Amino acid sequence: MESFNFYSPTEFVFGRGRESECGELVKKYGGSKVLLHFGGASAERSGLLAKVRDSLLKAGVDFIELGGVKPNPRDSKVYEGIELCRRENVDFILSVGGGSCIDSSKAIAVGVLYDGDFWDFYAGKAKIEKALPVATVLTIAAAGSEGSASSVVTKEDGGLKRGIGSDLIRPKFSVLNPEWTCSLPAYQTACGATDIMAHVFERYFTNTPEVEITDRLCEAVLLTMLKEVPRVIEDPNCYEARANIMWAGTVAHNDIVGVGRSQDWNSHGLEHELSGLYDVAHGAGLAVIMPAWMEYVMHHNVMRFAQMACRVFGCQMDFESPENTAKEGIKKFRRFLSRIGMPINFEELGAKAEDIPLMVEKFNPGEGHGFVPIKAKDATAIYELAVKAKVE
Repeated sequence: MESFNFYSPTEFVFGRGRESECGELVKKYGGSKVLLHFGGASAERSGLLAKVRDSLLKAGVDFIELGGVKPNPRDSKVYEGIELCRRENVDFILSVGGGSCIDSSKAIAVGVLYDGDFWDFYAGKAKIEKALPVATVLTIAAAGSEGSASSVVTKEDGGLKRGIGSDLIRPKFSVLNPEWTCSLPAYQTACGATDIMAHVFERYFTNTPEVEITDRLCEAVLLTMLKEVPRVIEDPNCYEARANIMWAGTVAHNDIVGVGRSQDWNSHGLEHELSGLYDVAHGAGLAVIMPAWMEYVMHHNVMRFAQMACRVFGCQMDFESPENTAKEGIKKFRRFLSRIGMPINFEELGAKAEDIPLMVEKFNPGEGHGFVPIKAKDATAIYELAVKAKVE
């Protein structure tokens, strides 16, 4: 295990009805003028926004609103939010929504206090030195942005999807009430679950030896997803399963399962080109890319993939040919994704093989060298595997 620092200062406020505490929590963390940032009509229609507004009003916290965040959040909405915050002297951002809304909020938070273009941070041209405080009220278990130090935004000009990371954008608090995820369509639930599993796998496939504790933590989260996701697909109102999935999403990406070990993130980088080009759901893109990536890099450390196959997917170890076990684990992962309604190849996702050269050209290997460095030829091969993937 490598040496590490672990810093996760977010206060998680979990359970039924906890959104009623938002106003007092904002005051606790120094907010006096809030930007209430959210997505589409669902937060309004569900009644969640009304409860958050009421909480802020009861606490005497002034606020303004900016809705309209789309999946794969756009830079245009970030620019709009930065301008609004500066004009209204906002000192705190409260995000009500999922990962896209939270990531947009984080981008606004760093942009408000920066004299240049906020995209400088996402392009790697500037270092984050200050940001407005951010907090969240989560409505979908997926991105883990409610507890992470990261944000991903899409630049509409060119369809570039890039990320940043800084402890300065970790939420001050995150309200997690699983009840607000019960109305999600099955497809969105499955996309979120796939993203959660990908966050774990990006950490699980490591070159760092002797990391048994975090291996086991990773496996526990993955096993939880294998159990609970089919339950909520079958019964969307199962609070207990929703609660386990919601906390799994947070644990998967606040890095508690990733400390002391090298990580990968190339599957995310490869997927970013898919969702940047086609505007598909991030989890759906990962369902297509991650098993293809596994197939391509498996021989780098067959025993790690065989371990995953046995411990997570219940495969029997073939001691004469561990490669067979590793392959069977990947097949079972793809079967699970198909079972919960995820696409498993380019055609099902709505992607086109003829666009592979464009995606390879835009692919940013700087997002993660990790388990196996991915160059242009490797990215091409992985995309080609994803084109012809099938459930076996």
